[in-house]
Amino acid sequence: MKALILAAGRGERMRPLTETTPKPLLRVGGQCLIEYHLHALASAGVKEIVINHSWLGQQIVDALGDGHRYGVDIVYSAEGEPPLETAGGIIQALPLLDHAPFILVNGDIWTDYDFSRLPQTLDGMAHLVLVANPRHHREGDFALATHILKNSGDKLTYSGIGVYSPALFANLPAGVRPLAPLLRAAVERGEISGEWYRGQWWDIGTPERLQQLDTLLQAQKE
Repeated sequence: MKALILAAGRGERMRPLTETTPKPLLRVGGQCLIEYHLHALASAGVKEIVINHSWLGQQIVDALGDGHRYGVDIVYSAEGEPPLETAGGIIQALPLLDHAPFILVNGDIWTDYDFSRLPQTLDGMAHLVLVANPRHHREGDFALATHILKNSGDKLTYSGIGVYSPALFANLPAGVRPLAPLLRAAVERGEISGEWYRGQWWDIGTPERLQQLDTLLQAQKE
C-alpha cells in the first residue's frame, strides 16, 4: 500500500512562519513535521510515498529528496499556484498511486498513531481515523456508530489520517475541489468506516500550538 502526504496548503493561520517555510517543514522536537510521518510510515512497512506540494513546494523537494535516508521512496505531485484543495490534489496524484487503496495523511498534523493499524482492504470508499474534538473544533465532523461513520450524532473530529479508495474520486474532473463534500455524501450512503484513536494527536494550525507541541516533545527527550 502506498501513502499520500498532503503538503500543498498555504498555511495562512501559521503566518508569519509560513511566509518563508512551507508548514510541513516547520520543526518541532528537533524534526520537521513531515519527517515524523515519513519515519512512522516506514516503520509500518509503507515504502512508497507520494507528496503533493504547492506553496514553496521546491523547499519540500530539496529537504526530503528521494526519501532514501528515511527508508522510503518519495515521488512528488506538484500543483503550482493556487493549490487544488484536498480532493483536487488527490485526483491529480491518483496516477502516482496505481489506482489502488492508499493511506492519506495530512502533512500538518503530529501524532503517535501506528499506521500499521490501518486496514489493508476496504469494504466501502474509505476508512477514517477520528479523534476527540480539540478546543478549536468542538463541533466535530462525523459520528461513529460501531464502525460506520454517520453525519449526525455525537461527533468526533477527522484526524487527517485514513485509507481511501480511488473509487471515491471516480469520474471527477481535475481542478480545485474540496474533500469534505465528497466525504459527507459517502458517509450518508453508509460507505465509510472509521475508528476512534485515543492516543496523541495535534492539529498544528497556529504558531501557538506549534510551540506547545515543541515544548512537549523537548520535555519528553529530557
